[in-house]
Amino acid sequence: MGGQMHCRIRDLDVPYEAIGSGPPVVMLHGMGVDHRTLKGCMEPVLIDQPSAWRRIYFDLPGMGQTPGPAWIRNSDDVLGLVLSAMDEILGSESFALVGESYGGYLARGVVRARPGQVLGVLLLCPLVVPRDRERDVPPLTVLEREPGVGAADPEAQEFIDSFLTRQTSRTWPRFRDEMLCGYGVGDGDFQARVRADEAYALSSDPDTASVLYDGPSLILAGRQDALVGYRDAWRLLDAFPRASYAVLDMAGHGLQIEQPDLFRALVLEWLARIRAHADESDAHSPHVGRR
Repeated sequence: MGGQMHCRIRDLDVPYEAIGSGPPVVMLHGMGVDHRTLKGCMEPVLIDQPSAWRRIYFDLPGMGQTPGPAWIRNSDDVLGLVLSAMDEILGSESFALVGESYGGYLARGVVRARPGQVLGVLLLCPLVVPRDRERDVPPLTVLEREPGVGAADPEAQEFIDSFLTRQTSRTWPRFRDEMLCGYGVGDGDFQARVRADEAYALSSDPDTASVLYDGPSLILAGRQDALVGYRDAWRLLDAFPRASYAVLDMAGHGLQIEQPDLFRALVLEWLARIRAHADESDAHSPHVGRR
C-alpha cells in the first residue's frame, strides 16, 4: 500500500509519499533539505514491518518538490500548511510524529495543536532556539575524516563539516544522497525569508507548556552537533515526561547517519513503547485511539 500522492492546500500542490500500512507516522524534515533525509534513515528501520506503520513523507514548502508560495511568510504559516496537509491526508486519525531539526520545532507545534491525535513523538536533533546566535552549541569538531572523502570545493566541505563529525566511506554517501541532495532542489529565497529573525520563531512558543505531551517520546541529540547543539534540547524533558533523552558521542547534526545502529535500536524501542501504550489505553477505554 502506498506510493506518490498529492494534496491541495489553497493554491499549493503538496506531493507526498505513503509507504506501508497500519497507524500513520508523519515525517517532518529539517530546513533546506527534503523528505529524503528522513526516508533515508527511517525506511531501514521500518522496512521489515510493512504492515506495522504507514509512513507519510512530504516536502515542506520551499523544499524538495513543494513550491514556496508568497503567502507563506514565516514559521506560523509553515506550521499552518503542515496542519492543513495532515488534516487533508489523515483527517481525525491518530498518528506518530517524527521531526528532524526544524521539523522537530514544527512537530512541537503540531503536538500543541493536535494533542489528542498524537501516538508518540520522536525529535531528532531538534531545533529548540530559533535564533542561531542564541543557541548553546559546542564548537564545530570533525573527529574522523578518511582521505579522499568529502568535497573538492572548500566551501562545500565547510558545509559538510557543519553536519558530520565522522566523514568516512560509510557516512559520506548517505549524507550526499539523503541530506546534501535536498539543498540543490529547494527555493533558497523562500527559505531565507522564513529563516529571518522576525519570521523563524513561532509566535506561540510551543515549549512554554509545563507538560506539552505525556505520551511515549524520544529525543536524540548529537554530542558534537554544532548547529542546534544538545544542551537546549535537555530543557524539553519537563514538557515530555515520558521521553527518553539520548546524547550520542561521535555524532553531529547527521546523527542518524553517523550512529545508525544506536539510532535503529532507540527508534525501535520508541515504537514498541507506542504499541504498549496504545494497548494499555485500549484496555482501559471503550474508544479506539489514544485518549
